[in-house]
Amino acid sequence: MTRIHLLGLIPFIGMLGGLPFANKVTPYVLGMPFLLFWIVLWVILTSAVMTIINFTDPANQEGGI
Repeated sequence: MTRIHLLGLIPFIGMLGGLPFANKVTPYVLGMPFLLFWIVLWVILTSAVMTIINFTDPANQEGGI
């Protein structure tokens, strides 16, 4: 696996792997229960990770395949 594939696994692990640990209601973050905040955070982080993948993918470089 290349580094790009491993970078693409980070959102998957963060969102699905972290849910059992983030399954709490009592701490409110930005007015949301912690579980909802966790999911929203990973949706935003997924966009950031996909942007990094887009810029580092050699197939997207000028003169690529």
